[in-house]
Amino acid sequence: MNSTTPLAGAAATNVVDSVGNWFTENSGAFVSGLVNILIILLVAVVFRAVMGRVITHGVRRMVSSHQRINQATAKAGHLVTRQATDAEHTGQRQQQRAQTIGSVLRSVASSVIFGVAFVMILGEFGINLGPILASAGVLGLAIGFGAQSLVQDFLSGIFMMIEDQYGVGDVIDAGDAVGTVESVTLRITKIRDLNGGLWYVRNGEIMRVCNMNQDWANAVVEIPLDYSVDIAHAERVIETTIDEFAAEEEFRSKILEKPDLSGVIGIGNGSVTVRIIVKVKPGEQWALGRALRGRLKSRFDAEGVRVAYPLLPGNGLGAAKQG
Repeated sequence: MNSTTPLAGAAATNVVDSVGNWFTENSGAFVSGLVNILIILLVAVVFRAVMGRVITHGVRRMVSSHQRINQATAKAGHLVTRQATDAEHTGQRQQQRAQTIGSVLRSVASSVIFGVAFVMILGEFGINLGPILASAGVLGLAIGFGAQSLVQDFLSGIFMMIEDQYGVGDVIDAGDAVGTVESVTLRITKIRDLNGGLWYVRNGEIMRVCNMNQDWANAVVEIPLDYSVDIAHAERVIETTIDEFAAEEEFRSKILEKPDLSGVIGIGNGSVTVRIIVKVKPGEQWALGRALRGRLKSRFDAEGVRVAYPLLPGNGLGAAKQG
């Protein structure tokens, strides 16, 4: 019992000496590795901050330049300057686009920068990076093949926002889904249709889109007049009505150009169809079209201009003319 105690003490002393010698021999490498890791982290954080500022500045310049191009196009097209409320809405929309695009790009930059920094830190610990990089490449390839639709949705969403194809509040036709855009993300677009249904449309599935609220719009009114109506008299009545309509204070600020009477565009089924086109601010075409139809109806009644009635099959008589 007494003879084992000196042996145990000697063994403990040898262990302590070995550990001390290892620290003495490797302290330089340990401190150097720790310093390298701190430098890698510091460079990654600084580079991430710089890239964040560059991305934010670049996105703002891109969005503002796109807005200036739209304004120049509007001036070239002799469009009326929008009111302050329209300008405010446009500014909010551009700011939303800039924030969304900038957030995505900053997230991608952060992932790449800190991913590279993590791999470099593993190298400082002496870990062989070859198998790790090979495994990461295979995993990334598998994820890319398995999530092709998701990648397509994200890329379509990014290009849609960069090109400002549509935004929240716009009325669009995206194929089966037609209505007002309520939300736009990188993956899906939410569209509220006329019946109140909410459509969730993947951005990658939108092959073409018609934006009815961009730059300007046309209120198209087609009137089927009775075949016996004097066209010259009817056109004079229409011209007077649309001129008075455009001059009213309620509608003057919403109309961009003088209403145009295109004339007769069709003859058939006992009617002569006349078309009126009014260039208006985006989103106002439906309300102004309804108001103009009501105004024309009242003037037609006062001036004795008859509109066409649908012909009944077989006898060719108008429904309203049967007695």
